Amino acid sequence: MTQNGISTTQRGQEQYETFYSAHRGKRISRVMYDYRTEGGELFSVVAPTLKKCRQKRDEWLSKKK
Repeated sequence: MTQNGISTTQRGQEQYETFYSAHRGKRISRVMYDYRTEGGELFSVVAPTLKKCRQKRDEWLSKKK
């Protein structure tokens, strides 16, 4: 998803990866998500599920119209 700290997501593409972190002794999974518009604008978010990431992306896109 990144190279030297810069997103490698191409225009019109999404990339995501799941990672695990600990919170109060519990292991929780999170999804790191990047989406780049056809115009080249990057949207990044971390959420509990891929579905939630896409929902946040869609909300972001609808606000841009």
